[in-house]
Amino acid sequence: MEEAIFKNEFVTILTEKSHIPWLKIFTTQPYKELSDCPQELKAKLYACMEIVEWAMRSYYNPTKINIAMFGNYVPHLHIHVMARFENDGFFPESMWGKKQREPNLSLPDEGEFLEKLVKELSEKL
Repeated sequence: MEEAIFKNEFVTILTEKSHIPWLKIFTTQPYKELSDCPQELKAKLYACMEIVEWAMRSYYNPTKINIAMFGNYVPHLHIHVMARFENDGFFPESMWGKKQREPNLSLPDEGEFLEKLVKELSEKL
């Protein structure tokens, strides 16, 4: 199991092993659907998702940010936030789609990104 990079009373954030920057935001309590969550938690989830998106945009300068909520295999509410690039392995397909090519990415240090992100999340959530 992945190690949490951030956790508070509302959310737990994990990294997804991938050639692109990809984070998963889980509710700390195991809700199945977004509509099951209390309003305060929905607001925190949205704020967290937006912080992660903006951090990815400013640090990695991706072609696009993809955000997804499926939970078919893991029925615990979670949000995928992925920085996408024209030369990643699947673009323009989803990361669950058909592989288009071998990835050709030269990305800045993930450790530095995660450090900055955790600091921002700690200040704002």
